[in-house]
Amino acid sequence: MSTKHQLAGLPEDADLRRADSLAREIFSDVANKWALLIIEALGEHTLRFSELRDEVDGVSHKMLTQNLRMLERNGLVERTVFPTVPPRVEYTLTEPGRALRTTVDAMCDWTHRYLGHIEDARGRTGG
Repeated sequence: MSTKHQLAGLPEDADLRRADSLAREIFSDVANKWALLIIEALGEHTLRFSELRDEVDGVSHKMLTQNLRMLERNGLVERTVFPTVPPRVEYTLTEPGRALRTTVDAMCDWTHRYLGHIEDARGRTGG
């Protein structure tokens, strides 16, 4: 059954405009500042938890843990545990995570390009 909100040819689960779609859930998961910053920090690197925490300034231990679990659950980050004492855990982007990083990089470029414009607009509106 097709609705006016369903994109032509896409299953209902792929329609971002549907509140109950899987696509909306995934979009909500990855479209947060910590997830985007973690993806950007990992880039082409494999990093340990502490290295990621150092790269993502201001992220708490709890938020980093929650976001890494979410990114792993969505197949964007791979977590590797090494059987050492203490255990060593490393994180790296998967192929879908690297593909998403292209979008994240574009968002970072957009932010840098329009930062001055946004600052000016905020200054005019008192924001």
